[in-house]
Amino acid sequence: MKKHRILITGSADGLGQMAAKALVDQGHQVVMHARDEKRAKEALKKVPGATHCLIGDLSNTEETRQLAFQANALGNFSAIIHNAGVYEASPEAILAVNVLAPYLLTCLIQKPQRLIYLSSGMHLQGHANLKSLKASQGVSYSDSKLLLVQLCKAVARKWPDVYANAVDPGWVPTKMGGPGAPDDLQKGYETQVWLAVSDDPKALVSGRYFFHQKEARSNPEGDDITLQNELMKRCASMTGVPFPA
Repeated sequence: MKKHRILITGSADGLGQMAAKALVDQGHQVVMHARDEKRAKEALKKVPGATHCLIGDLSNTEETRQLAFQANALGNFSAIIHNAGVYEASPEAILAVNVLAPYLLTCLIQKPQRLIYLSSGMHLQGHANLKSLKASQGVSYSDSKLLLVQLCKAVARKWPDVYANAVDPGWVPTKMGGPGAPDDLQKGYETQVWLAVSDDPKALVSGRYFFHQKEARSNPEGDDITLQNELMKRCASMTGVPFPA
């Protein structure tokens, strides 16, 4: 298997850290990410084979920009896994971390060959209420994960030379999912690892939504091109960064 260079956001713990370990074990170069220096040091101790752990609080727009600059200083990545996300947080933080940060990082980091966005099965109950995309109002978790699917599908459409896909990792027993979560923890990270590095033709697709390495049904609003374009326009307005043509 070809060796890849992968950046994983939100990889100080949970599924991001598990994906990092799996990719390091396969011999790939992995760059991790944590929101502060303490968590970064702990992350590197837990995944000693990782080459770096970048630092940036994704709820802060300026720190997200700086994270992109740190990533670019390391050179090109073959894949980026947008794993970071928050659940029990304010609507403003959910919007910033789950939607605006992936948008900004996609725009500002040099274009990789593959992009993977971690959504959630809860996006099926979400609504693309784009009028709520204001820093003072924010969005719900379900809405944010639907908007992330829209972002993924918009990127896949605008960048046909990139494989961009969304993943539902399942309800797994992580810190976010809770100890009683019923899904398989290993299956919770295997799909994003597979999409990041596999030469399986089933992984070399774009604009799809996956659950446990199989294409799954996603919210129809995610495929609405008018809504996708409006989302990109609003993200550009809120961040001051237009999507690269």
